[in-house]
Amino acid sequence: MASSRLDPESDPDSVFPREIGLFTDSYSENSRFCFCGHELSITQNFGSRLGVAARVWDAALSLCNYFDSQNVNFRDKKVIELGAGTGIVGILAALQGGDVTITDLPLALEQIQGNVHANVPAGGRVQVCALSWGIDQHVFPGNYDLVLGADIVYLEPTYPLLLGTLQHLCGPRGTIYLAAKMREGHGTESFFHHLLPQHFQLELAQRDEDVNVNIYRARHRAGRPA
Repeated sequence: MASSRLDPESDPDSVFPREIGLFTDSYSENSRFCFCGHELSITQNFGSRLGVAARVWDAALSLCNYFDSQNVNFRDKKVIELGAGTGIVGILAALQGGDVTITDLPLALEQIQGNVHANVPAGGRVQVCALSWGIDQHVFPGNYDLVLGADIVYLEPTYPLLLGTLQHLCGPRGTIYLAAKMREGHGTESFFHHLLPQHFQLELAQRDEDVNVNIYRARHRAGRPA
């Protein structure tokens, strides 16, 4: 679901990798989830066009469960979700009272917009925008209270782009929540254990052993100007 690309002209295949046999047939599937007292109806448009951006991954469900169990406060917070895919995480944040911007590459925006319309009532503060890491993050303000991402750390060449985007978007007193499937061979562990801690104070907030998902909480190190 990572909302990133290596350069403005890069092939979407490099960002939305296709797993052979996983998305050969195009079809839509509607699933229902319940978090924080809200029943969410999420459409997933499977097929080669969206690839891995089509589905709700374990990390997104783990992050939503974490927000539910920890009663994370979104009320009147300025929130942005990266690499949203279906938009489920950002939608939950909006239903919880956040002023939310949900982002991904242009390919995924139609799916996200459909899910927003199906779940967020009129008057909800949510917008859907394209964002390519390392390219146009500076179009967005640098004062978000909460920066969210679920299963967006799996393509090692994009990690510096993601890091720069996080540095820009997270406000001086903001918090980043990243949920990640800890896959071997993707450099995911290295990103969280070595790259991210060079720039942020990082802690493991929760480990979901059953699905091999870690949820990390990060904040700017002291000294970033307000």
